[in-house]
Amino acid sequence: MYSKDELYYIATDLLHRLIATPSVSREEGQAAQLLCETLEKNRFTPHRIGNNVWTLAGEYDPAKPTLLLNSHIDTVKPVASWSRNPFEPAEEEGRLYGLGSNDAGASLVSLLAAFLFLADSEQPYNLIFLASAEEEVSGANGIARALQELPPVDLAIVGEPTAMQPAICEKGLLVLDCATHGRSGHAAREEGINALYKATEAIERLRRFEFPLVSEWLGRTKLTVTQIEAGTQHNVVPDRCNFVIDLRTTDCYTNAQAVEILRENFPDVTFTPRSLRLNSSSISPRHPFVRRCVLTGREPFGSPTLSDQALMPFPSVKIGPGESSRSHTADEYIHLDEIREAIELYTCLLDNLQFEKKSV
Repeated sequence: MYSKDELYYIATDLLHRLIATPSVSREEGQAAQLLCETLEKNRFTPHRIGNNVWTLAGEYDPAKPTLLLNSHIDTVKPVASWSRNPFEPAEEEGRLYGLGSNDAGASLVSLLAAFLFLADSEQPYNLIFLASAEEEVSGANGIARALQELPPVDLAIVGEPTAMQPAICEKGLLVLDCATHGRSGHAAREEGINALYKATEAIERLRRFEFPLVSEWLGRTKLTVTQIEAGTQHNVVPDRCNFVIDLRTTDCYTNAQAVEILRENFPDVTFTPRSLRLNSSSISPRHPFVRRCVLTGREPFGSPTLSDQALMPFPSVKIGPGESSRSHTADEYIHLDEIREAIELYTCLLDNLQFEKKSV
């Protein structure tokens, strides 16, 4: 049996080594190897598919529900304004600095520590730990690939910086390539139909447009036009104008439904989704895990940011140490006490947790 101090030191030592091991999305090979070695050192059998690493606690029992503990090993590229080496872990005044310390290294190592603790005793569920790749880019070789190798999952705990508050739903992401069409002509004469003017009129209507349904936890679906491009030269009326929409969907609509609503309301615009797979996710506030969170004083909320939950076709909760506001910033850090608190809370929430098996 591991003591809580031993778990804390295992977690923080691993986080130091992960920070010192560059693992930008799609380049996580060395970090994956480090996770394999750590699992082997603690007497677990690692399985690796691409740069995803997972392991199972004990023998799989198909009669039990399955709990997945998941966080990601990849990071974004460091921004230019770092004042220190992003790949050199540094402790100062109770903080650990380094790229990926907050997003999501602290969650990853805290979940691993919780896995070690929970695996030491009989649980009413199968327990899987998964360190996934390509989360920051929603890559095809990330968790979507890993899930194909796992037994059916009934509940996932997704480690992301939420200050250890449970995100019981999160918005999905839909990127739309849009276009309006006109007819070219000479700009000096009254010729053509200006596609750029049509686009600006449509964009103004899009700015005011609201999807009818409002989510209890996530509020309104958020639509933002973020890019626009038109014209070939100054004296030619543009016959096409392209623009891009960033759409954050809620649990009220699937991404496919959101596209159809836009097409119905804006017939003069073509909408082409880059992908429909990053849908909103949610779990019932009455789920036993969420109820345990509330009993410990935690407050469920809806998250506006995307995670690997979007690719999980089963109930999941996003909860982890750190603050989302520190993610992707220069001089990223985690408070070491946040890791200790996370290990304590994860184990408290998950030890002997009873929940239903729903997978088929």
